[in-house]
Amino acid sequence: METKKQAGFAQRARKVVTGNPIVFLLLIAAIVVGCLKDNFFSWANFSNLVSNTAIRFLIALGVSGCLITKGTDLSAGRQVGFAAVVAGIMCQRGDYNGRLWKFLPEMSIGLVFLVVVVIGLIWGLINGLIVTKLHVPPFIATLGTQTIIYGISLVISDAQPIGGFQRIYTTLINGRIGDVRGFHLPYLLFVAAVFGLVFWVIYNKMRFGKYMYAIGGNDIAAEVSGVNTTSTLIRIYATAGIMYAVAGYLLAAKSGGASASMGQGYELEAIAGCTIGGVSTTGGIGTVPGILVGVLVFELLKIILQFLGVNPYYNYVVQGLVIVLAVSLDIRKYIAKK
Repeated sequence: METKKQAGFAQRARKVVTGNPIVFLLLIAAIVVGCLKDNFFSWANFSNLVSNTAIRFLIALGVSGCLITKGTDLSAGRQVGFAAVVAGIMCQRGDYNGRLWKFLPEMSIGLVFLVVVVIGLIWGLINGLIVTKLHVPPFIATLGTQTIIYGISLVISDAQPIGGFQRIYTTLINGRIGDVRGFHLPYLLFVAAVFGLVFWVIYNKMRFGKYMYAIGGNDIAAEVSGVNTTSTLIRIYATAGIMYAVAGYLLAAKSGGASASMGQGYELEAIAGCTIGGVSTTGGIGTVPGILVGVLVFELLKIILQFLGVNPYYNYVVQGLVIVLAVSLDIRKYIAKK
């Protein structure tokens, strides 16, 4: 009996490892680097990893719904940058000489957050309407809005870096709990945890989530079953827009500045994180915990390369290879199931 239990456990463990090869390879690499390099296993490095993962996780949550329904959102990074620019301009101090919109009074950061979220919602609705009403493929639709959003960001920021933020804006977002022997937990961790829990409930317990997975599995069958695919897809892209707005608002404060180029390429990182975490590009598959693991591992890869002293330019090469490998493994799983 004990032998059978051990054999069953070994079989399940082997299945988990073979099903997530990239995750385990990077974890092994992290352990090796941690043993070779000082300060890799440190609270400061852990805090940096958590803060970066938190914001990317929010973006990945937004992209995940699009991927699960066999779509995508290439405008994610530019929407994050646009939100950062708007938040940065509106959160500048009243006495700052370099204010871009001098006609604005010094604004409450809570009010700015609401404004940014509404703008993100509008961009998401635009993407959803283009995809569902004009029947433009998501790849092309979001590629077009990506360029439009970037252009508007350049116009309203005059292509200039934005600084001079209110102190409460940066200190609140970059705040942390506890500081015992260097150990602390950033506020961003709790923000990400709240949104992760909300999305888990939506994806697993609400009708909206069930409709999303049904559309990703077979959109025709879902529509025949009574699912309003148009309405569901619009809500998915609108929700994504809100998540990018929240991420942009937080990113500007975390960075202490903003610019139109902020968020560039984040959509690819989000897609990679989702794919590594088990969100299938063929649709209908994906979990919130998996997305978190995928994003965490992708951010861990960046830190590993940094500690190894790899030329920053090669980072893009390695990250690109990981993206291609993750998608190719996902497609192989899909073909094998068929």
